[in-house]
Amino acid sequence: MSARDTALSVLIACRRNGAWMDAALKQQLGKDRLDRRDAALATRLCASVFQNRLLLDEWISRYLKGKLSSLQPVVLDVLRLAFCQLQFFDKLPPSAVVDEAVNQTKRLANPRAAGLVNGLLRAVLRNPARLSMPEDLSLRYSHPKVLLDLLRENVGEEKLEALLQCHNDTPAICAQVNTLRTDTKSLIAFLEAEGMAAVPHPWLPDCLLISGGGIEQSAAYRDGLFYVQDPAAKLAVLALEPKSGEQILDCCAAPGGKSFASAILMKNHGSITACDIHPHKLPLLEAGAERLGITCLSVCAQDATRSNPGWKDRFDCVIVDVPCSGLGVIRKKPDIRYKDLGSAEQLPLLQRQILEVQASHLRPGGTLVYSTCTILRRENEAVVEAFLSDHPDFSTVSLELPGISSVENGMKTLLPCDEGTDGFFIAKLRKND
Repeated sequence: MSARDTALSVLIACRRNGAWMDAALKQQLGKDRLDRRDAALATRLCASVFQNRLLLDEWISRYLKGKLSSLQPVVLDVLRLAFCQLQFFDKLPPSAVVDEAVNQTKRLANPRAAGLVNGLLRAVLRNPARLSMPEDLSLRYSHPKVLLDLLRENVGEEKLEALLQCHNDTPAICAQVNTLRTDTKSLIAFLEAEGMAAVPHPWLPDCLLISGGGIEQSAAYRDGLFYVQDPAAKLAVLALEPKSGEQILDCCAAPGGKSFASAILMKNHGSITACDIHPHKLPLLEAGAERLGITCLSVCAQDATRSNPGWKDRFDCVIVDVPCSGLGVIRKKPDIRYKDLGSAEQLPLLQRQILEVQASHLRPGGTLVYSTCTILRRENEAVVEAFLSDHPDFSTVSLELPGISSVENGMKTLLPCDEGTDGFFIAKLRKND
């Protein structure tokens, strides 16, 4: 099985089953058992096709005599993958790309379709001039127009194209150093000995930028010397300022990054209650804590929209990282740009409900951090402002965070094109004594 075949299988699975790329890729890689290098190539191919799908379709249509809709779906999958390689993967021999695409079409479609694919791709090699970039931003950066308009509404015209460009970049893997077990200098040496490159993050302490692939297979990962977390999520925990001995509630905890970061900042002394509505995710939280040597964390199944009478006014700090549209992580989940945005319009109601309930679990004088991985004001500032309007016993607290100017109103939206992080929102609130 080649990396190209694995990538094609993922594209087909996503189209046929509505699967998310990450899940389909993980399943296919487990099935095909590619080596580390080919697995990395398959991953890059899948991500690149989704990052550029509208652009690829535009290019294909320029060489196709008929309509794109007339193509057999699997043939379109093959062509998208081949056009992507020819344009964005210059280390892959063009002749090999064409031959592989033709063979894939013969196996999955028919000889006539294989002839079409061969002729189309040969035409690209003879006349690549048609692969020019369109002026239309939706096509150029492969963002559906409805999403493009929504992003424009939230970030403004002046930042829109820079944001779109960032969405098509591949971010470095960010490793947060587990200072319960090691330090930054020692972890760098450990990772380099395993053949990976690691450099300190430019402005976030105890954070490394890693390249080299196979992160979860490394001994440093297995030994719990680090965990993977974007700097934006770490900033949310730094805003919370959990202290040794405190009681922390993380109400929507899976996959656990904020709980782990809190435990490390607390030096593993105190208590963290990590909750999730999905019971099957709880063993993952427990396994992550065990790998990192965290013993102050306990997990429980809990619906964040329902209060727990035994928790009223109990916790020193509450993390409210609510379900959201996820539009801040498009660069890591490129297929999210094609999701139905209509389904996200009701999210502010759910987010407000969760915030209302979890605020009741905070003791007077305690700190609550509300966060999302989206940049939409309706899920961010609007939710917090509505909550504050109804709760005069809560107020915002100014944010003082690494790499970011002081934010007096206690609410900050991070953008990939500004801070180099995921798109993310942080609001810091205090319950008055």
